Amino acid sequence: MTDEALDFRLLNDFQRDFPLCPAPFAEVGERLGVAENAVLRLLETLRRQGKISRVGAVFAPKRIGASTLAAMAVAPEKLAAVAETVNRFPEVNHNYEREHRYNLWFVVTAGSEGRLQAALGAIEQAAGQPLLRLPLLQEYHIDLGFSLDGKGKEGLPARVRRQAFVAPRPLDEFERRLVMALQEGLPLFMRPFSVLASRVGCEESEVLERIRRWCAEGIIKRFGVVVRHYELGYTANAMLVHDIPDEAVAEMGELLAREPGVTLCYQRPRVLPDWPYNLFCMIHGQVRAEVEARIAELRARLHLEDCAHAVLFSLTRFKQGGARYA
Repeated sequence: MTDEALDFRLLNDFQRDFPLCPAPFAEVGERLGVAENAVLRLLETLRRQGKISRVGAVFAPKRIGASTLAAMAVAPEKLAAVAETVNRFPEVNHNYEREHRYNLWFVVTAGSEGRLQAALGAIEQAAGQPLLRLPLLQEYHIDLGFSLDGKGKEGLPARVRRQAFVAPRPLDEFERRLVMALQEGLPLFMRPFSVLASRVGCEESEVLERIRRWCAEGIIKRFGVVVRHYELGYTANAMLVHDIPDEAVAEMGELLAREPGVTLCYQRPRVLPDWPYNLFCMIHGQVRAEVEARIAELRARLHLEDCAHAVLFSLTRFKQGGARYA
């Protein structure tokens, strides 16, 4: 296998269903036909290059804490300074400039709804800008994987259907320590779960059992390689939003979620009169024209021409990291 082919398989094939066993990198190496040390060296290289952020857990929104998408309409000459202020908050894990009057978009995550609201208030005060709060109402596709071969949804029907909302539950002390350890990603050692166990203060088997349970319960959406799409050449990133009649939003959300070009799809509240849109999806591509053509084709085929919409391309990535719940 060439180095290029090995890179591709490691980045594409192990974003989910990562081996949850004492020596996972040896298992990955066996599947790829290379040595365990080669897998560890390659992952470290990919991390240094910025192509992956970590190997580990992606938690489901609002299952173990609270989170929301937020936006601000910032004067262009103040945007960089306001973005820097927002980035100082550890609760902010993604922060992007997008093409719209609401030009600064970020995700805020906290361990509880009370802490989330406190963080939002502090961000609003520090930035000196009114905040548009857009919490998740319903998810249709939030797998957060990124297929590099265009086949990411084949055989995954359960991941592109409406998911019933399950209220978050409080974490016990063991779970809280495990979440804190997992936020940093798996250590790139031969026995990574043993290292996590030493940090948490338990046995390796307990860590593996709890992670497997969280995966089965949907608290962890996926466990595996977390790629950074921009560094992999997918630099055209658009948030497509529609104003869909309330009685039709679920059906349309499920239709959009099944589309191979759609990486995220969810319902958020309208905030009238400033924000009339309630169905969001993300579409990535390597060039802008490709994404624009994909959006036009989707809207025509799904008969969305009569629904108000907006396309918000990303311009500047101010911050990108994993959510921090603890």
